[in-house]
Amino acid sequence: MIDPHAALVGVDIHRGHLDPAVATMPVPAELAAALLTRIVPAFQAFREAGVPIIHVVTEYRTAAEIRSNPFWMSRQSPTRSKAMEHNLSGSPGLEIMPGVHAEGDHVVTHKKRYSAFLHTDLELLLRSLKIRTVLLAGVNTNSCILATAFEAVNRDFATVVLEDCVDSMDGEEAHGQALNMVRLCLGDVMTARDALRELASVEGQSAAAATPR
Repeated sequence: MIDPHAALVGVDIHRGHLDPAVATMPVPAELAAALLTRIVPAFQAFREAGVPIIHVVTEYRTAAEIRSNPFWMSRQSPTRSKAMEHNLSGSPGLEIMPGVHAEGDHVVTHKKRYSAFLHTDLELLLRSLKIRTVLLAGVNTNSCILATAFEAVNRDFATVVLEDCVDSMDGEEAHGQALNMVRLCLGDVMTARDALRELASVEGQSAAAATPR
């Protein structure tokens, strides 16, 4: 059962991955469009349920910050051929996709590696909001989502990956393997609808317990 002290963390739901017109490390256009049709209403439903929304966005000052990672320098797969141009400061790729962000949401910037926790103030924000459960959405399932899930568990947050709100530029097999890894050793994998239903159930039980008899 999901702890009611939950936050939804959207990882890299930005134009650098999801807008074919400017993406430097693109999720295939049809997958990106389908993912957004699920993410936008799901995020709104969580807002209406009172769940804090946090957006984490990758940003590099210069390509040197990217080149300092040996793997990224050595791997020139089709999806990573423009890795050295990805989400540089001032580029359009930094923009959160239309409809995903709303007034009152929190934004954490300058993510520079797979984990949304590394060298960002995400944990400080979660602690200040008294969050105990992290719900993860975004891309890529097999890199940034998986790394963030590991980090969340290492920091003693309960972790849930919303399977209909994540996808990968690296294909269905990598996406599925990452979800299986989460199920095996990190936390829960469920749809956004099921997560909302569990949150509503817990809150209903808490309200019933607090009602004088």
